[in-house]
Amino acid sequence: MIDVRNITKSFGSLQVLKGIDLHIDKGEIVSIVGPSGAGKTTLLQIIGTLDRPDSGSVCVDAIDTTRLSQKALSDFRNRHLGFVFQFHQLLPEFTALENIMIPAFIAGTSRQSAKTRATELLSFLGLTDRAHHKPAELSGGEKQRIAVARALMNNPAVILADEPSGSLDTQNKQELHQLFFDLRNQYGQTFVIVTHDEQLATITDRTIHMRDGLLESPTLPTEPTEPTLPTSPSHD
Repeated sequence: MIDVRNITKSFGSLQVLKGIDLHIDKGEIVSIVGPSGAGKTTLLQIIGTLDRPDSGSVCVDAIDTTRLSQKALSDFRNRHLGFVFQFHQLLPEFTALENIMIPAFIAGTSRQSAKTRATELLSFLGLTDRAHHKPAELSGGEKQRIAVARALMNNPAVILADEPSGSLDTQNKQELHQLFFDLRNQYGQTFVIVTHDEQLATITDRTIHMRDGLLESPTLPTEPTEPTLPTSPSHD
């Protein structure tokens, strides 16, 4: 599904990635952990085609993204990849439903088809009653679920998440973490998650440790498992 071979990346004189080799299987939920400055987000951005490596190759779904033109890369990103960020990045002037539909509009999908898909995702996430609310009217957990739905809009093969639960309280973190497994089971996506959240890292199928631009340990895939999440009392 994802094959990274000998990726290097420097910013000026600072070498951030020093030769990364990594394979991630279809349907895996993988966390990438490590101290600040380890190169985690840079690696995620290169896998997500938001940045190009200085050397090496990145194949996603058997397509070498490092060989694509900018136009082809933008189209590939829109159709094959979904992104979830720490602070959701929803557009404040649009409703939840409209925010979810944006990737479909970029792909040229008809409004009716986009609305049908977005409505399906809202239902799956239990947010049907929030469809016409704007981001300012949503809780932090609801905003992040809408961001996840937007990432899923075009049914991408891979979801890339950068600290997705970093701005959430304990209960919403647990619900978001469970959601990733529910989505994998429902839609079959592969998840690559950069996180400092130890709880999330322990329940993913595999944890990849990075330090100083290198992988610290072998990263062989394991059989996907269901998470065991601790329970906590509900709160507003």
